[in-house]
Amino acid sequence: MIKRIFTIFFLTLILLFSSPVYSLDTSSKTLEKYTKKISNKFTRTYCNTTKFGISYEGALSFAIGETNKEFKNNKLNRLIDYSLLKNSIVNDLENNCQIYDFNVSNLENLKLF
Repeated sequence: MIKRIFTIFFLTLILLFSSPVYSLDTSSKTLEKYTKKISNKFTRTYCNTTKFGISYEGALSFAIGETNKEFKNNKLNRLIDYSLLKNSIVNDLENNCQIYDFNVSNLENLKLF
């Protein structure tokens, strides 16, 4: 009898004081904005470092490091399509910095975990 009362009391406490858990609701528009933000950050960093006279390899490693450092703790990183991100970066480099010979394979180290 005491076990039943204790069980009912315990279950009532659990149900009353439990907080609801909601799933992560992310829209495609949110992911697009986040991808564009990452692309803009990488492009600005890469363009600025090449304008300062740093080699293309040095600018690439610096831009990847800075981008990884800034965005590594975001929860949206696991939802990003990295092929679209890399293509967006290449397009931004062509449009904003007039760098037309940048290869997508250079961005293999860009992983935001």
